[in-house]
Amino acid sequence: MSHDMRRVVTGHDARGRAVVLSDGPSPFVHVNKLDPNWFSVDFWRTSEMPAKIAAEAAETTAGPRRQAPTRNGTVLRINHFPPESETVRAMTPADSLRAFEGLGNPQAATFGKGGRHPLMHRTETIDYAIVLAGEIIMVLDDEDVLLKAGDVVIQCGTNHAWSNRSKAPCVVAFVLIDGDFDPTLEAKFATALKE
Repeated sequence: MSHDMRRVVTGHDARGRAVVLSDGPSPFVHVNKLDPNWFSVDFWRTSEMPAKIAAEAAETTAGPRRQAPTRNGTVLRINHFPPESETVRAMTPADSLRAFEGLGNPQAATFGKGGRHPLMHRTETIDYAIVLAGEIIMVLDDEDVLLKAGDVVIQCGTNHAWSNRSKAPCVVAFVLIDGDFDPTLEAKFATALKE
C-alpha cells in the first residue's frame, strides 16, 4: 500500500449541482517512528453531530495527529500494519506511553496497567474496522481473535491492540465515532485491568 492514497471529495457548485472539489492523494499521512512501513492515512474528519454539509468543505485533516475523533466527531482512516517486530514486542510501559503520546492520546494506553500487549489501549469511541487485505490479531483482555480480509469488527470502547503476526502487511479501514461510556461500565474498568 502506498502512502499516496487517492481521496476524492465531492461538494456542490453555485447552482447546487454535485461536483468534485478535490481529487488526489490524501494530505495527512502519519508514519510511525518505529517502522516507516507502519503508517496511517486520515481521509476525513467531522467535528459535530449531525455533521454539517456545506457546498465546499474546508480541509478536515489539517493539524496534529489525533488518534481519536474530537467531541461529537468522526475519523475515516486506513492503517497499514507491517508484520509485528521485536521492537514492538520489547516495548516497556514507558515506550508504550510515548507511542500513544505521539498519537495525541496518551491516556488511552493501558499497557503496564493490566493491558497484555504493548499497544493495548482503550478509546471512548465506537470503531468500525474493516480488514481490506492480509490478516491481523485483535488482542482483547483475555482472548485473541484472528481477522482476515473481508472481516468487520465493531469495537465498542474495549481495551484492545492490533497485532500483525503474519509475514505480510495488513490493511484495515477504520471509522471512529466519538462516544460516551456508560458510567456503570466505566466504573468497572479500573477493577478489570487489575484482575
